[in-house]
Amino acid sequence: MQRYLISFDDGAMDHIAEADFPAVGEASHAVVQEAKDAGVWIFGGGLERQQASIVATDGAVTDGPFPEAKAVVGGFSIIEVATRAEALEWAARIAAACRCAQEVREIMFDPLS
Repeated sequence: MQRYLISFDDGAMDHIAEADFPAVGEASHAVVQEAKDAGVWIFGGGLERQQASIVATDGAVTDGPFPEAKAVVGGFSIIEVATRAEALEWAARIAAACRCAQEVREIMFDPLS
């Protein structure tokens, strides 16, 4: 089984009217429940729109990228499925529920994690 990161950029849902967000929330929660019921859901969620903090190798903390300046992740899901095709099917379901395109990337296997 492989794990996949399914994500969308901050701002990808800006086209959705405020009044439609409850329906989007219900639809996305339904897909998450389906993924849980199917045994493929690992973790996921939306990220607050804010500036990130960057922690350097020496422990120094600096201001990170501004969401307005470069693409940053706005939300993500991590699933575990047998094939990339399955990951793409789940991404399509998430995209329909969230009303925005999703990026799919395989997570590298680390036997020590």
